[in-house]
Amino acid sequence: MPTKIRLQRHGRKGYAFYHIVIADSRAPRDGKFIERIGSYNPNTNPATIDLKFDRALYWLQVGAQPTDTTRNILSEQGVLLKKHLLGGVKKGAFTEAEAETKFQAWLDTKQKSIKSEVSKALEKERVAVKAKLDAEKATNKVKAEALAAKKAALAAAAAKAAAKETEAEIPLPAEEPEKTTAAE
Repeated sequence: MPTKIRLQRHGRKGYAFYHIVIADSRAPRDGKFIERIGSYNPNTNPATIDLKFDRALYWLQVGAQPTDTTRNILSEQGVLLKKHLLGGVKKGAFTEAEAETKFQAWLDTKQKSIKSEVSKALEKERVAVKAKLDAEKATNKVKAEALAAKKAALAAAAAKAAAKETEAEIPLPAEEPEKTTAAE
């Protein structure tokens, strides 16, 4: 029975995630499978990969053939490198301890590169948010100045109207005619 390591699609339209499965090559894509060894979610940044490393290595060693995408996933996780190093140990090219130190060194550099990639993405996002906030503050400042000018104009107009109103309300003293007395 020829076995394949392949992806099984799940999720909704436009938002797919995948299970990494071991299946008979003649089985349908989303049909019967032998074992589920992980999941792959390309919708996150960076893509989220959850893999049972030992089971993937076992299936590679017994002859399961990965598809192109799963080969890339297994390579990124280091399964193919580990298989290669174990082949070197079996041939006597180096010892198992040397193989393990080489794998750990590769794993450390891989983790550092992933952390730097994530930190760069976070920094880029932080800068974009800060720029957006600064632009919004500038827009709000312009709006506040325009509102203050409008309020000042309304206050000046109200004060002018109040002054005219008070001027109209105060009666001017009328001149009283001089009284002539009869005694004069």
